Amino acid sequence: MVGAGAWWALYGSTWLRVTHVDVSGNSVLTAGEIREVAKVPLGDPLVSVDTDAIGERLRTRLRRIGAVDVVRSWPHGIGLKVTERQPKALLERGGKFIEIDGAGVRFATVDHPLRGVPRLVMDVPDDSPSARRFGTARLEGAAVHVLTSLPGSARKDTLAVRVRSYDAITVELTGGRAVIWGSSERGEEKARTLAALLRAAGGAKRFDVSAPGAPAVSGS
Repeated sequence: MVGAGAWWALYGSTWLRVTHVDVSGNSVLTAGEIREVAKVPLGDPLVSVDTDAIGERLRTRLRRIGAVDVVRSWPHGIGLKVTERQPKALLERGGKFIEIDGAGVRFATVDHPLRGVPRLVMDVPDDSPSARRFGTARLEGAAVHVLTSLPGSARKDTLAVRVRSYDAITVELTGGRAVIWGSSERGEEKARTLAALLRAAGGAKRFDVSAPGAPAVSGS
């Protein structure tokens, strides 16, 4: 009898049913957009709601959502706690700007660039060895990895990262300064080297950390 009563309370009763959906964590996406895509079945028993399917719909159809926690809020609610992707680089195409996150994922196209987000400039010919071997997505990911590896003293002054090949990535800073980074490999070592160079020779125009064990500076 207890089992039958519990089953009825969870599935048959009109009490433990979904009546509202709460959205939190969003800043660019509206709660209405998120609810529309989530398609939470209002009126259904709360226990029967497929939270995994809701999360999958949100991540698949709203690429700005990097993660979402779908929870039952007894007795009547579903909570959607979203984490939106944050742009680490902007790629200009046809007068619009593609936002790319720290994992190299293109997740949104906007009409106006967000202030303070560096540009990603791809100067890699389609028929170049780098393009054929690594592909556009991997090269973009390498560039974003460079941006996220930069020390704070350089990151705040970064205007753009320019990719000419897998081994030729350059970071453009304010004041006409440039950092020759090379490939995205050994990022932590290069970041430490660059931070030291900026402290010791902050007036220089060109910082080469492509070989972090033998860095170079030039210009003033």
